[in-house]
Amino acid sequence: MNVPIITYDATVDKLTWPGAVEALRSGHLLPRAQVDDIFLGPVEGTLLSRGAYIEGLGYGVKSTTIFAGNAQEGLPSVQGAMLMFEPAHGRLTAIIESRLITEFKTAADSVLGASLLARPESATLLIVGAGTVARSLVKAYSAVFPKLERIAIWARRTEKAAALAREFEDYDVEVGAVSDLAAAAGETDIIATATMAREPVLHGAWVRPGTHVDLIGAYKADMREADDALIAGGALFVDSRETTIGHIGELAIPIANGVITANTVQGDFYDMVQNPSCGRQSDTEITVFKNGGGAHLDLMMARYIAERAEGS
Repeated sequence: MNVPIITYDATVDKLTWPGAVEALRSGHLLPRAQVDDIFLGPVEGTLLSRGAYIEGLGYGVKSTTIFAGNAQEGLPSVQGAMLMFEPAHGRLTAIIESRLITEFKTAADSVLGASLLARPESATLLIVGAGTVARSLVKAYSAVFPKLERIAIWARRTEKAAALAREFEDYDVEVGAVSDLAAAAGETDIIATATMAREPVLHGAWVRPGTHVDLIGAYKADMREADDALIAGGALFVDSRETTIGHIGELAIPIANGVITANTVQGDFYDMVQNPSCGRQSDTEITVFKNGGGAHLDLMMARYIAERAEGS
């Protein structure tokens, strides 16, 4: 059996952000996925394995190690691979470098959420964080939101935000670093957080009416990026109920503390894609979207990547 190994370097230039977003949107027109996750290892070195089955699409398992301290040694923080199996006989059809899946899935997840929830005329974006995901967000949001004019980047280390902004000096959209997070949050149409925070960095009191908030970073039960006021005060949506409610601290902690309930979540991608009335209800509503990921999203993205790699 000759199974293709799809690498990042050989394939990344064959992909587009609009194509990646459409892969996730169309994937949610299929029957609801079966998903499960396994976390193993200590906080400083975690093995995350995510599996999914989607009727008509097949099976997928992505296993990655997450070592936050690797960056200090010049090594990738996340490493791994995804196995893709076809639905009829369970044959292995592709092995895809996890970096390729994760980069496009993570940013496309957020941008699909924003496409469904943010005001269409949104012209300004604030990115909280200046790492690898933040870099992808600049590219993905600007490719899908044609009216976007300015992107601001904030990080705890101002010099890191400035360095990322300099990478986009000749970009079609104005990209710059900001030092005052509270002020920047109150002056933007969309806020996307991509940090490793375990305590809230974004506060509801800072966010003006009509803003769309895209929460990406918190992926474990002890992690949060938004405070209770923001989680409880906005219209709350998620990419997947199965991978967020009860699993991620962003929701699990306020649920445990009685701030919200599981029913506070108004919808996930299946609800929003299949029912256009599920989403933003007014131009003044604050929408809050939790990007929790999930193996079904990896599988949808894997199909897109494999098709693009094969069609080259």
